[in-house]
Amino acid sequence: MYPYTNYYDAVYRQTNVLIQEIEQAINGEYSAIECYTRLANLASSKKEREQILEIREDEVRHYQQFVHIYQRLTGSPPQPKITEECPNGYVKGLKFAIEDEQKTVDFYMEIADKANDPMVQGVFKRAAVDEQNHAVWFLYFFTKAKS
Repeated sequence: MYPYTNYYDAVYRQTNVLIQEIEQAINGEYSAIECYTRLANLASSKKEREQILEIREDEVRHYQQFVHIYQRLTGSPPQPKITEECPNGYVKGLKFAIEDEQKTVDFYMEIADKANDPMVQGVFKRAAVDEQNHAVWFLYFFTKAKS
């Protein structure tokens, strides 16, 4: 006697979880774009402002890639929303960004590990590497601002 497994339902559930996680990633990038625009305006030097704007451009690219994946999976565009409020003040914003970027690295690697599509895996692995790099820059600016 063999146990009955409905593989269609299992694949469907996995796809739904992936779609929900991609939607969460889209909202995270959407929130980061807004936050980093504010942080760039608060930066203490032109060099810092330019680096934060470069980070923001990475976030825009991630957002666009995630939207493309979401639309490919669902057939419709996402409805992005701000899910994390950016703190007021430069130092508080930097601290928030460091923590958020670090959490995002783990989240994106988990998505990459779960995904079956090599393109989705590659996009999320690359985004995770970018997020780690962003965390280092924000940590550098935070350390500088605190001293």
